[in-house]
Amino acid sequence: MILEGRGVTKCFGGVVAIDRVDFAVEKGEIFGIIGPNGAGKTTLMNLISRLHPLSAGEIRFRGRPLVEVPAHAVARLGIARTFQIVRPFPGMSVRENVAIGPLFGGAGARRSVLECLRRADETLEIVGLAARRDAPVTALTLAGRKRLELARALAMDPELLLLDEVMAGLNRTEVVEVKDLVVAINRRGVTIVVIEHVMEVVMSISRRILVLHHGQRIALGTPQEVASDERVVAAYLGKRYGQPRAEAPTL
Repeated sequence: MILEGRGVTKCFGGVVAIDRVDFAVEKGEIFGIIGPNGAGKTTLMNLISRLHPLSAGEIRFRGRPLVEVPAHAVARLGIARTFQIVRPFPGMSVRENVAIGPLFGGAGARRSVLECLRRADETLEIVGLAARRDAPVTALTLAGRKRLELARALAMDPELLLLDEVMAGLNRTEVVEVKDLVVAINRRGVTIVVIEHVMEVVMSISRRILVLHHGQRIALGTPQEVASDERVVAAYLGKRYGQPRAEAPTL
């Protein structure tokens, strides 16, 4: 396992946002996390990336406990992430924004600015933004900014990539394009944990899915197993996805 969580708990005052959640992510898989708004999905991702400290339990990356790793050092270990709200660095070009990633990633590699710019160029080719590399970030559409966010994380050369609603706000064509991009990145050997509300996507690309509700794990399994779980149907999916023995929906 590349990532493991045992008894993962996070409290904000008297509110239990994550309640004794166990999970394990296999190296090379796409691991989905779903659940209603407020279920604790982003909080769990913040715990993995060390933006929030654990209240109880433990999280291990490649067998190493993350409890004492500061947030700024997580990227050096090989973990990168995107955020729901895309916030590029204003006043910088697309290329310069992406070059920030390899400055802090690369599993501890030391790179010159020139090397980071070269890595940015390579990553922009992968995500389809090479033609916009010299454009100001303000010139990008929402879809372009989502790709920029993904490119900045990917340029860090992560072993584990955490994607928090990278398809939110996109139209159907853009969703399909980003879905294909995520699959292509996974095929390059990057393990991916993805939070997503676009059910057709998460069901079609995930090997396994963790379902959260009120901060608790209510299911963990293949898309088919999750889609036929009565607790998941009642809490989140509804009858459309909750047909027994039904194949996972695809785009």
